Amino acid sequence: MTNIISAIIVTFNPDTEVLKTLIKSLAPQVNHIFIIDNGSSKNTVDFIRAILPPNGLLIDKGYNSGISEAINTGILEANKHHSSYVVCFDQDSLPAADMIAQLLSAIKRKIDDGIKVAAVGANYSDIKGDSLSPFVRLVGHKFQRIDCTDSEIVEVDHLITSGCLFTMSALVDIGYMEPKLFIDYVDTEWCLRAINKDYLLFGIGAAKMQHDLGDYFVKVFGRTIPVHSPLRNYYLVRNGVWLLLQPWVSLNWKTMHFIRLIKIYIVLSLLVGKKFENWRMMTKGIVHVIKGKMGRYHK
Repeated sequence: MTNIISAIIVTFNPDTEVLKTLIKSLAPQVNHIFIIDNGSSKNTVDFIRAILPPNGLLIDKGYNSGISEAINTGILEANKHHSSYVVCFDQDSLPAADMIAQLLSAIKRKIDDGIKVAAVGANYSDIKGDSLSPFVRLVGHKFQRIDCTDSEIVEVDHLITSGCLFTMSALVDIGYMEPKLFIDYVDTEWCLRAINKDYLLFGIGAAKMQHDLGDYFVKVFGRTIPVHSPLRNYYLVRNGVWLLLQPWVSLNWKTMHFIRLIKIYIVLSLLVGKKFENWRMMTKGIVHVIKGKMGRYHK
């Protein structure tokens, strides 16, 4: 397998200096950079166009097509450029100078060992300075966090999209991102599809990345809860319920996720953020799933 690597960055009114740093870090690590802009202001689009490196290409969607559709646009472009690997980034992530090399080395070793690998993911920490354990594995009906040292490669059940290196062959076989979801659970859904087709996913301890988790957090019953907008909570619940209805998702995962969704619904309706609006939008999300209304939110 050749080593043509394309990076996909999805943007929507990004912090331009943060994006500039991301592009500068990525340019020497990959063959191509495809920036898919989801309807940023004209000034922002002009800025992005001005800072494109020689191996960069901007695809201006002109509207908010959603995370999944934007990534798919990038994958199609990567395929046109005969890429064998695709690595995705959020606009506010920052890979280490050797992150891509670490991911590539690890995935090639696994493939050489005869393992059916779909993707490998970076070991990230919050850009604001808080260390995190990003890798998880489903054990029974619970997700177990996995500590991963720099020398370790760990099998996981979920990888976040940002800092994830996919093989193009797996993307073609498994399918691209699910556009029905628009945003939220896009990475989860793809990982579940990969596992259903007997692919494996790995977290790479030596592949370092900083990542901005966004929003702000509150403590509820000793747990750290991210505070999103009511609209984001709509997608969170709607897409989560949609996943529960898919026949190819395992019973263990459905059980774990059903319990999690109930907790989310109760906590966000009664304790966190704009409680009434959260309840209203999450309830609307459930109704929309029943009616088959997916994709971008419409009243």
